[in-house]
Amino acid sequence: MDALYTAVATATHGRDGRAVTSDGKLDLQLSPPVEMGGNGEGTNPEQLFAIGYAACFAGALGVVGRQAKVDVSDAAVTGEVTIGKQGEGFGLAVTLRVELPESVDQATGRKLVEQAHQVCPYSNATRGNIPVELVVE
Repeated sequence: MDALYTAVATATHGRDGRAVTSDGKLDLQLSPPVEMGGNGEGTNPEQLFAIGYAACFAGALGVVGRQAKVDVSDAAVTGEVTIGKQGEGFGLAVTLRVELPESVDQATGRKLVEQAHQVCPYSNATRGNIPVELVVE
């Protein structure tokens, strides 16, 4: 891989601590969600993963849309990251809900979403490791 950028962040005290990026632009209190026994007052890793994946996928959709000369600049991607028990440990699953502009027909939109799934770095990192469901709305 020809690296273009490296993000650096440090987390202390696990899910009930703090996370800070090296440039200081992100400084978050972390806490488990209420559903997992936490107080829910901070951000949790699944929320951060959902944000990152949704933003990256929206960027990939923009790239394939421009290549196909289809305006998807008003598309919205919602990431849902689920954590649950899996064997002796825990596992993740992702649903990406893609809301396309009304000007994009369903068949074209589905094709662009599938293409974005092939080029998105998060999709490439998760492929074959966790289930990812694509929902075109």
